[in-house]
Amino acid sequence: MSVLSIGISGLGAAQSGIATTSHNISNVNTPGYSRQQTVQTTNTPMYSGGGYFGQGVNIASVQRAYNGFLVAQVREAQSQSSQMDSLSAQLQNIDNLLADPSAGLSPMLDNLFSAVNTVSASPSDPASRQTLVASAQTLASGFTSLSTQLTSFGDQANAAISQSVSTMNADAAQLAQINGQIVVATAGGQPPNDLMDQRDALLQDMAKQARISVVPTADGGTNVFLGNGQALVLGSQQNQLAAQADPADPSQLTVGIMVGSTFQAFAAGSVSGGSIGAALAFRQTLQQTQNSLGRVAAGLAQSFNAQQDVGQDLNGNPGTDFFAVAGPQILGNSNNTGSASLSATISNYGALTTSDYKLAYDGTNYTLTRLSDNTQQTFASLPQTVDGVDIDLSSGTPAAGDSFLIEPTRAAAQTFTTLITDPNKVAAAFPVRAAVTSANSGSGTAKITGVTPPADPNVSQPVTITFTSATTFDISGTGTGNPTGLTYTPGMQISYNGWTATLAGAPANGDTFKVGPNTGGSGDNGNVNALANLQLAKILSGGTASFSDAYAQLVSNVGNQTAATISSASAQKSVLTNATSAEQSVSGVNLDEEAANLLKYQQAYQAASKVISTADAMFQSILSVISSN
Repeated sequence: MSVLSIGISGLGAAQSGIATTSHNISNVNTPGYSRQQTVQTTNTPMYSGGGYFGQGVNIASVQRAYNGFLVAQVREAQSQSSQMDSLSAQLQNIDNLLADPSAGLSPMLDNLFSAVNTVSASPSDPASRQTLVASAQTLASGFTSLSTQLTSFGDQANAAISQSVSTMNADAAQLAQINGQIVVATAGGQPPNDLMDQRDALLQDMAKQARISVVPTADGGTNVFLGNGQALVLGSQQNQLAAQADPADPSQLTVGIMVGSTFQAFAAGSVSGGSIGAALAFRQTLQQTQNSLGRVAAGLAQSFNAQQDVGQDLNGNPGTDFFAVAGPQILGNSNNTGSASLSATISNYGALTTSDYKLAYDGTNYTLTRLSDNTQQTFASLPQTVDGVDIDLSSGTPAAGDSFLIEPTRAAAQTFTTLITDPNKVAAAFPVRAAVTSANSGSGTAKITGVTPPADPNVSQPVTITFTSATTFDISGTGTGNPTGLTYTPGMQISYNGWTATLAGAPANGDTFKVGPNTGGSGDNGNVNALANLQLAKILSGGTASFSDAYAQLVSNVGNQTAATISSASAQKSVLTNATSAEQSVSGVNLDEEAANLLKYQQAYQAASKVISTADAMFQSILSVISSN
């Protein structure tokens, strides 16, 4: 090869370097772009008697500055960061809703029992009674409003899942197409750098939706799998994700894969990371929040109704239910083949948890799974009582493989309503009262202090308490026996026919006290005092929490989880930033470096041009010598 050819090869190499550098500079702000560089090799030297003489330069390839390990780290960090960011934002919605001092449930509960105490102070005052009814209606509106907003958060989670699945499918379709183009281009022996950058950008976007793993193929393509091992892209072939109604609960979307025209749902918890993982994780917290709120609503309605029902209203009539709530909900799986229908009722509100349950039948036995902790119990038959819920087979026959979702408290808050609108129907009084006989000579007293729900059928039957001495007494009347010779202690309580009375003072031999219907007891506040005592009564969580305690625990749990998620989101964002910085230190475009490269290639171009001009001068000298001869 002549000096002229060597100069031309150098000129071409410099031009290629300038073109690549210019491409880098132009794409300095292009997302996902990897810095490119020319790879130069020497041409095969020529042998002569004096040795091997170089034949100039050759452009072997244009390659990306790329580190697959660092890129994979960025993808993983992106997936986790996207999940934590999305999850923390969704949890903050619940936290802000429940902890709002004006819109939260706590002030409404306080207002209800404040109104109860006001009626206790003036049981016959119409204004006090009207305030109680209004407070109850406000509380009912508060329950339904909170439940409605929580339900809307669930709808938003479903929408996020649908959107992410659509984005994932769109990215996978583009990726499969680009994979095919890369395979064809790579067959020519050179890497299609810009196509590879586009593929990496798509992979990065897919990682924002869910955790993925990427496996390169020998032909230059890429296979993509979800975290559960399900293939999304195999070379130029794409598998379609789908989000469809959960057969166990149609209100929830489940993610799966389409096999032909058949939808196959993924196992619970098998998809994580990204916005899909965030929505699925958020939904678990949301459902437990709805169940916790429902437990407060159901427990309050049941206990308030039970006490109201044993009282007596301003018209002298027995009390009636103050509130109404829906009972446990049972959803049969849409894939069930049997004819069974189940029923469930709450028999012990103190034993209620905040979990849902799955009841599965295998053809012989029933297996009940508490979904909050996956604790299982197996039964040979129904009915059974678990965590305060009575479960029974109401009709039909289950088939092997059938399953049912049991939601003991989910619907309670949404359906919480006030049944009493007439203030006169507030049962402030006890249905019975104790009276001192006028002929008594002692200073003894008797006072009704409680009526036990549910009311005994004999609660209003006349009863006589007769002291046979200063320290002994008999009870007679219609009821469960007539006890005699009972020992008297001042301040003692006695129970009979469902009522409780306190005996005090110093009764004399022969003194009597009459217990009977509370006729004209408009000023009696006995039962409304019992209603007021419900505010601090430890009714829920196995008798360890009041209604306010249970709600405060709910707010605290959500708040703690939100704070922990926010902290994790911040930490994960730092991980992503560091991983991105490490990756960009390899593949990012540095304008200062590119400016230096431009100068370098410009000088190389000028030098190669000088070689060509020198070769031309040499050739002209030779021609002049030839022509002179």
